[in-house]
Amino acid sequence: MLTPLLDSSGSRPLYEQIYRHIRGEIEAGRLLPGERLPSKRALASHLKVSVVTVEGAYAQLLAEGYIRAEAKRGFFVLAAQAPPPPVHTLPATSSLPAQAVFPYNFSTSGVDTSLFPFSTWAKLMRETLAGRENALLSASHPQGAPELRRAIARHLYRFRGIQADPEQIVVGAGSEYLLGLLVQLLGREGGCGVENPGYAKTHRILTSCGVQVRPIPLDEAGLRVDALEQAGVRVAHVTPSHHFPLGIIMPVTRRRALLDWARAKPDRYILEDDYDSEFRFSGRPIPALQSLDAAQRVIYLNTFAKTLAPSLRISYLVLPPHLLERWRREFWFYSSTVPSFEQYTLAQFMERGHFERHLSRARTRYRARREALITAARETGLSKAGTLSGGEAGLHLLLEMNPRFREEDLVERAAKVGVGLSPLSAYDLTPPPPERPPALVLGYTRIPAEDIAPAFALLKSAWGF
Repeated sequence: MLTPLLDSSGSRPLYEQIYRHIRGEIEAGRLLPGERLPSKRALASHLKVSVVTVEGAYAQLLAEGYIRAEAKRGFFVLAAQAPPPPVHTLPATSSLPAQAVFPYNFSTSGVDTSLFPFSTWAKLMRETLAGRENALLSASHPQGAPELRRAIARHLYRFRGIQADPEQIVVGAGSEYLLGLLVQLLGREGGCGVENPGYAKTHRILTSCGVQVRPIPLDEAGLRVDALEQAGVRVAHVTPSHHFPLGIIMPVTRRRALLDWARAKPDRYILEDDYDSEFRFSGRPIPALQSLDAAQRVIYLNTFAKTLAPSLRISYLVLPPHLLERWRREFWFYSSTVPSFEQYTLAQFMERGHFERHLSRARTRYRARREALITAARETGLSKAGTLSGGEAGLHLLLEMNPRFREEDLVERAAKVGVGLSPLSAYDLTPPPPERPPALVLGYTRIPAEDIAPAFALLKSAWGF
């Protein structure tokens, strides 16, 4: 059994003393690759410390790659190695290829893959193969398979209040691709206003397409229309149903003001990104901005990345009729970028009610995680050091901390105990106002409900609240 000499009166926390001891044993070759470590409970009992303390030590060893975890088997030593550099969460705008891997990850990217209905999907794929041999080998409609567009139109009418003809819908391989085509359709002149803070990838995509992008500040009701007017842009990209990352739900008065802005001058448009509108946990669903648009100035975008899986690469947009005419004149030569196989399978998945049932199950699962997160914050005392907001919809919460903390310190200390977090500043396109409190973005799609309390216990020890 591992027996480090612990000093409870020392300057280093107990979990760090245990971590350093095990790391030293691995680097010295006294713990060999493949050797099994004691369970967290056994080691805690042996050392007369809490299980949370041992969890913190093991989490840091996992994060730095000294050990690996195997479900229902335990922790095992990896090959000895030189100490790696400190683990940090990469900012959303980083050009590096991947993010660090954490035992407890509050990332906002990805979904809970265990929710994916593999058996149903596989059955529909077999039916598609058996019944559509010729269609699968033929070129798909440039806007996407008619069956899928009809299914999407019915879904939008029932759940988002959008009355769109299937002919107005364009299916594409991801929102990035569709945004690039919209730049060609609308033109680069006049610039585009984007929410600040906001989804940094949108800013990068538009900039890479040659668009002059202007960051537009927000207030408690969402994007400020007066600032949008002052920016002198022609297009506005917004997330009115659930702003990322602040979680603001734009009230109808601000929505109407935004529509008035678009109507005030010819050739102004609003790109409504409805990326996670299916996940609303209280009250009735809020109609999309597009459903209020009588002047045909809103282009609606959505994706199946959050509801099913990012790897499907299926997104879609709804064009106003006059833009659809221009699309067909100028872009009809573009081939559909989504394979017919996936389109027909998804169409059947939606038409037979599987998508609606899947959304219901996903909402139940994510609601439980949101409640577990709120409960853990209260029980650990985190709610006294910070305030959670944005929980009525979407798949993340915003944690505003006491001004005595610094975002960089919070993220770095969390990483050291194996908890991955994103600072709000990672989504700023301009320097944040000095009076804004430090804040963290907590996604809960990739962390099981039972792991949230242990993760918060680690944060409590790391942050000292």
